[in-house]
Amino acid sequence: AESGDQQDMAERYLVFGKTGWIGGQLIELLKAQGKEVVAATSRIEDLAAVSAELDSVKPTRVLMAAGLTGRPNVDWCETNQEETLKVNVAGTLLIADACKHRGIHITIFGTGCIYEYDAAHVIGGKGFTEDEPPNFAKSFYSKTKGMVQEMLRSYDKILLLRVRMPISDDLSDRNFVTKIVRYQKVVNVPNSMTVLRELLPLSLAMSAAAETGVYNFTNPGAISHNEVLALYKRHVDPDFEWVNFSLEEQDKVLKAGRSNNTLDTAKLEAAARRLGQQLTEIHEAVEATMVNMRRNLERAGGYPACLPRKIGS
Repeated sequence: AESGDQQDMAERYLVFGKTGWIGGQLIELLKAQGKEVVAATSRIEDLAAVSAELDSVKPTRVLMAAGLTGRPNVDWCETNQEETLKVNVAGTLLIADACKHRGIHITIFGTGCIYEYDAAHVIGGKGFTEDEPPNFAKSFYSKTKGMVQEMLRSYDKILLLRVRMPISDDLSDRNFVTKIVRYQKVVNVPNSMTVLRELLPLSLAMSAAAETGVYNFTNPGAISHNEVLALYKRHVDPDFEWVNFSLEEQDKVLKAGRSNNTLDTAKLEAAARRLGQQLTEIHEAVEATMVNMRRNLERAGGYPACLPRKIGS
C-alpha cells in the first residue's frame, strides 16, 4: 500500500468516459479536490490509442466510466450487439490488460444489473453478494456486463464498482429519477440504487487508497419506484402523479428484460468506515438528494417550468 504522502505527490488521474454522465462528474470532482486529472481522448476498444495515451499521460490512477448503455435505453443493445460486445467486453478487457502491464491501478464502473430476485434472494430478504455468479441475462446489455465482470476477477490492481439505477440531484436523462418521472406508467419493485452525491466521492477515496476487488456500489437497503416518486412529489414537484403497471405489462413494451434486485452492501459499508466516507441508508440518501434537487432547480431559475414532462404529453 502507498503512504498518504506518496499518493498526494504522485497522483495523476486519467478518466475514460469524459462525455458520459458519470465520467464528467468524476472529472469535476477531481478538479474540485485539486487533483491532477486528464480526460482520456482514446476509445477503450482501440488498444493502440489507449496504450499510447497511457504511455503519454503516465497516470497513477485510471478511472474507467466508458461503455455502451444504449440510447434512449438498454433496448438499443439488443439490435446493436456487435458494437455492444466490442465496447463493453473487448474494450473493457483491453484497458484492464493495458493497465495491468503498466502496473496502473484502475477503477472500473460496472453494473449490478446482472441479478434478479430468485428463490434464494426474495424481495425483503438477503441481497446478492459480490461472490455470487450473475443470474440475469434477459437483456444483451446485462449479459455482456455479467460476462466481462466475471472475467475481470482474473486481474489484480482492479477495483470494480457495481452501480445500479444511479440517482443524482440534476435532471440528466441518465438520472433514474428523470427516467421514471417521464414514463407514462412505472412498475413498483424494491431495488438497490446508487446515490451519486455520496458514492462518487467514495469511489475516489477507494481509488486513492488503491482498493481492489469487486464491490456492490449502492447505498444500503432497497427502495421502490413508488417510494422514490413519493419523495420526488414531496420535495420537487407537488403536482406530480403516476400510474403503476405490472412487470408482465412492462415486458410487453420493452425489447429487453429489466433487472430487479437487492445487493448486499456489507463489504462496501466496511470500506466506507475504513476510509471515513459517508454512506447512508437508501431512503435517507434519496430524500437528501431530492431536497438538493429542488434547491438547485430554484437557484438555476426557470422552476417549475424546467421540470420533466411525461413522454408523449
